Amino acid sequence: MRILLTAGEPAGIGPDVVVKACQQHWPGALVCPGDANLLEQRARQLGLPLHLLPFDPANPPHCHQPGQLYLHQIELPEPVIAGQLNPANSTWVLQTLAWAGQACLDGQLDAVATAPVHKGIINDAGHTFTGHTEFFADQAGAQKVVMMLATPKLRVALATTHLPLRQVANAIVAPLLRQVIGILVADLQQKFGIERPRILVAGLNPHAGEQGHLGREEMDIIEPTLAQLSATAPADLIGPLPADTLFTPQWLEQADAVLAMYHDQGLPVLKSQGFGEAVNITLGLPYVRTSVDHGTALDLAGSGDASATSMQAAIAMAFELAGRSHGAS
Repeated sequence: MRILLTAGEPAGIGPDVVVKACQQHWPGALVCPGDANLLEQRARQLGLPLHLLPFDPANPPHCHQPGQLYLHQIELPEPVIAGQLNPANSTWVLQTLAWAGQACLDGQLDAVATAPVHKGIINDAGHTFTGHTEFFADQAGAQKVVMMLATPKLRVALATTHLPLRQVANAIVAPLLRQVIGILVADLQQKFGIERPRILVAGLNPHAGEQGHLGREEMDIIEPTLAQLSATAPADLIGPLPADTLFTPQWLEQADAVLAMYHDQGLPVLKSQGFGEAVNITLGLPYVRTSVDHGTALDLAGSGDASATSMQAAIAMAFELAGRSHGAS
């Protein structure tokens, strides 16, 4: 197999964690669309070996050797100074993502694991960009994708992602929930090998609405939708449950995933449990995409202090899911 790594924002810790992740054995080849000067410079700053090899999709993949990385050269417009954002290099970031997504769509690579980008500097440079998830979905023509973060003990998917809190209630409608749950069930089956997933569904309001006294979204939208889906979906859908008690051992010990209604309902719990070990997974794409659970950390770039644990977890998850997808195909 071949797993693709993107370096993300060149002034951030993305190049650092890519170089660090290359320093161990992996069961397949690692390929990066990037700039050789950037990666070699960052490797020197970190005091780590890095041997770049030209990527040729016609050659058969080999197991990764520590310190080695296959490179598809995409030259940066301007030199990079670690920790200093430069809008002139934002186009390069988008070029690396575009090549990565297309290479997966073309079947040249089996999965992509992404390092963090800086959305603000990309938009400041004049590009409309809301994130990796939306970028890859648009490129692949995916009608809907779902964000899920996973640790070794917990998986949390989101019904809504980067919305202001005042907009969340209006976004929770039956068609959205049917679509999200359909994607979640299908990918838990196909990519995670769970024959009949058990999914805990959080309510939107405190105490899951408390029989309508604290909001009617549970009674009017979530409960009827779950009842309808439960009649046909190959999954056990439990809920809506109060979010303040859902994330307790008695509920989670037999659950395969949790569906949270909004970003900060589910992710703080997951990240408090396993920050630095969590993996962001995009469900609903025609290929496997994983990502780190942290940002660009400009202050750590080039210092050697940035942990590669999340990138290593993202790569390991990419190999696992891609391997299972190959086995099922």
